Amino acid sequence: MATKVRDIMTGSPTSVSPELDLVTVARAMRDEDIGAVLVIDGEDLQGLVTDRDLVVRGLAAGGDPAHAKIGGIASRATATVGPDDSLDKAAQIMRERSVRRLPVMEEGRPVGIVSIGDLAMEKDSESALADISAARPNT
Repeated sequence: MATKVRDIMTGSPTSVSPELDLVTVARAMRDEDIGAVLVIDGEDLQGLVTDRDLVVRGLAAGGDPAHAKIGGIASRATATVGPDDSLDKAAQIMRERSVRRLPVMEEGRPVGIVSIGDLAMEKDSESALADISAARPNT
């Protein structure tokens, strides 16, 4: 049974510049079959953008998604975990901050993302959330 974040995180997270437009980021997420990207400005983690952010903060706000910058809709990275942190610590941070994904940082660099679904599959593989998280999307 896994005990550390590194055991369940998605490694090598996709990162994008805050200057990229929404359409480019949406296409990258589609092509890589991912639901979140990290927004990195130089060496600094600025935030995280999810597929939901693209819709709610991007498209629903109006404007031209081909010109709107992803940095303008990113959720700020207010919490992170390290790869050697415990799964319990990750779950506690998610609960306290009401977030579903946490960037995993090591020596100031992003090395992964851990999601509530990752935790559910590890902690309670029989739960509905674990079943949903493990299922491949219908395309």
